[in-house]
Amino acid sequence: MKTTEKIANAKKRIDELERLIKYWNNLDNDEAKIVNFTAKIENKVA
Repeated sequence: MKTTEKIANAKKRIDELERLIKYWNNLDNDEAKIVNFTAKIENKVA
């Protein structure tokens, strides 16, 4: 995996974590909320 790919993957994880933090900070009631995360499954061959 190239350095640019590692950086891109890290940025995606950081974005997801920031969205989770915003979600948790915005909870003002006990109702369940849905967080829409885009998921991409990659097939990799060793």
